[in-house]
Amino acid sequence: MNENEKDMTAETAEAPEPTVEAPAEEAAETATEGKVKGSDKKKLKKVEAELAETQKKLEAAEAALAEEKDKYLRMLAEYDNFRRRTAKEKETVYGDATADTVKGLLPVVDTLERAAAGLTPEDAESPLGKGITMTLKSATDALAKLGVEEVPTDVFNPDIHNAVMHIEDESLGEGAIVAVFQKGYRKGDHIIRYAMVQVAN
Repeated sequence: MNENEKDMTAETAEAPEPTVEAPAEEAAETATEGKVKGSDKKKLKKVEAELAETQKKLEAAEAALAEEKDKYLRMLAEYDNFRRRTAKEKETVYGDATADTVKGLLPVVDTLERAAAGLTPEDAESPLGKGITMTLKSATDALAKLGVEEVPTDVFNPDIHNAVMHIEDESLGEGAIVAVFQKGYRKGDHIIRYAMVQVAN
């Protein structure tokens, strides 16, 4: 053997043989992937089941929240109605109590007005006359502070006047009030006492 042949034999011995195991490795990897995919499917099904259960819980929670919100809105509306009704009742009770109190005091005011109207100029300057006048003024001021005012008596109005007498007089207009026998009083729209009047035509 010459030197060239020896070198070639050495190179051939040293060169690695081609790998034939590639297809076997690919098959192993494919098998592993199949196992992983099967495992992933189980995990996916488990996650989907958990998701479905969570979705049901969420829907139940949303339904409960909607029910509680409805209850809250109803309660809020009821409270608002109660507050309005209470305020109205309070106002009505106060108005009725004021009207009853004033109605009880009106005969005293009527008496003081008759006494003041019957005073002569000399009597009006006397201590008794001044006392009557001052007492009447105090009473009318107290009524004004309570928001009580006299009912107007210019033209007859059945809503605020009580016609006890009627006369025919062509010189007077229709529904003209000829005389006032008793003053009427009101507080706002509430009539405490109707004015007792005589009406023409």
